[in-house]
Amino acid sequence: MVMMPPLKFVNNNIEDYAIRVTFDPLEGRGDVVYNLSLVKNEDLEFAISVLKDANKTGVSVSGMVKFYHSGERVADFVIPAGCTGICTMCSITFDGLLIRRGIPVNPIGGGVVEVEDRAPIRFTHMILYEHTTIDPLQVLISQKTTSVTNVMRRGSGTILANIREFHMEAEHLVGMVLDELASSSYSGILEVGMPNVPLLGVPVSPEFIGIAAIGGTNPLAAIREGDRWVQIQAMKGMMDIAEMDDIRRF
Repeated sequence: MVMMPPLKFVNNNIEDYAIRVTFDPLEGRGDVVYNLSLVKNEDLEFAISVLKDANKTGVSVSGMVKFYHSGERVADFVIPAGCTGICTMCSITFDGLLIRRGIPVNPIGGGVVEVEDRAPIRFTHMILYEHTTIDPLQVLISQKTTSVTNVMRRGSGTILANIREFHMEAEHLVGMVLDELASSSYSGILEVGMPNVPLLGVPVSPEFIGIAAIGGTNPLAAIREGDRWVQIQAMKGMMDIAEMDDIRRF
């Protein structure tokens, strides 16, 4: 009898990638987790404009990107004919920064957050990481549950986000990480909660604090909302941030 490997749930994948993060926000160097998305070559100009707007309006994790042409290889994946690959920073990079500081992190899940006047209100959809083998944000994008474009243009709508929790005794350490991120290329923190209090409607464990981050695939959701074909592979791998460029340069 052939033994099949056990199913690997998303929370395990997050842990595997997070411990490999070496990104130093102050130095602006090191490895980050990236998402790989595909767009049609004829839609590249439109995609770049959306990526710029997403960065400008604060609905993306980072403005750092890397483009790949058809036939080029990204790790074990070859960009197919007629397509351009877009690597963007994944918000799981933040979990890696916390782990590097010795802060135990419990990834909770990914979902859709309602936004009003550019302020997050609550999660309207949530998929728990421990209960799925598919990235929740990929699922939610495919279900057309977002209105990222509305948030970019008018400040109200729905965006992708994820949430994790950490013990309240580590609050000062987390604060140090957030201070470092304030002057870095990572800008994806959405909201930080209080001990024992639900964050954006999501309960946290006793003596824990929730922290929500913007989903790294928001710009791609916005591209899809523009009726363009997009294929997304979340948490595709690790990349040296030195290989990426600021989207404002394109």
